[in-house]
Amino acid sequence: MRVRVRVPATSANLGPGFDCFGLALDLCNEITIDTDAEPGVTWEGEGAEELPSDGSDRTTRTMNAVAAAAGLHMPPLQLRALNRIPLERGLGSSAAAAVAGVLLADSVLGLGLGTTDLLSSAIGVEGHPDNAAAALLGGFTIAFHPDGVVRLDPDPGLRPILLVPGSRLSTDRARRALPDQVPRADAVHNLSRSALAVVALTGRLELLGAALEDRLHQDRRLAEVPTVRDVFERLRSDGVAICVSGAGPSLLAFEIGDRSVPDPGDGWQVLRPGIRAAGAEVTVLEG
Repeated sequence: MRVRVRVPATSANLGPGFDCFGLALDLCNEITIDTDAEPGVTWEGEGAEELPSDGSDRTTRTMNAVAAAAGLHMPPLQLRALNRIPLERGLGSSAAAAVAGVLLADSVLGLGLGTTDLLSSAIGVEGHPDNAAAALLGGFTIAFHPDGVVRLDPDPGLRPILLVPGSRLSTDRARRALPDQVPRADAVHNLSRSALAVVALTGRLELLGAALEDRLHQDRRLAEVPTVRDVFERLRSDGVAICVSGAGPSLLAFEIGDRSVPDPGDGWQVLRPGIRAAGAEVTVLEG
């Protein structure tokens, strides 16, 4: 049996929506497994030289976890992947791997899992419902505890721009930079901006600049990467609607109207992926 899955990059938080907002981007990893081919793991693209080829990668571990939860075992298989999502850049590469593993196991084993169970399984491995929900469902998602999710269609005029630095920032390190408690005024600020962000992303793009303002996590994470912070502050002061993508260090900006986002300079990759409305897709190539 040969099955291919395509899973998009995701940008979480979107400024004030800490740990609940997610946006799917049309930048997809493709993973193909073949149960009739010589077993093995092969990577191309992002992370090809550093991802494990011994079956300890996140996608394989997720497949095995889903199978074990169903009282089954994954058959021996060949896994070939083309990765387009940069690693440890706040673009949901870990969530994409987990969602891919859940979908592949479900397809090969014929589990027939519904959306809720697929999402719950992916969250169980990944731990971040904001990224997992957007990767699975596409569009703009709002995740809420413990495994609820609402999917919305972003405004068709939404034009995301990814500014990807050469440096990395692990999610664990980014989490450690955050305090356990925040002032009430900051919490209220984020509540109001989160409500505004839903309106802005789905139909009032002119409100995005104000809607993406955050007081819970961005400043502390940007302090970990001063060169990224400098670009963020320069663009925001110029009126660009911008936020930290996920845990960073990538930045997510939006081009509104006829205004373009300037190139930040050497050491940065600028991507214009568009919105991924479909979410993850599974194709059975051979039954």
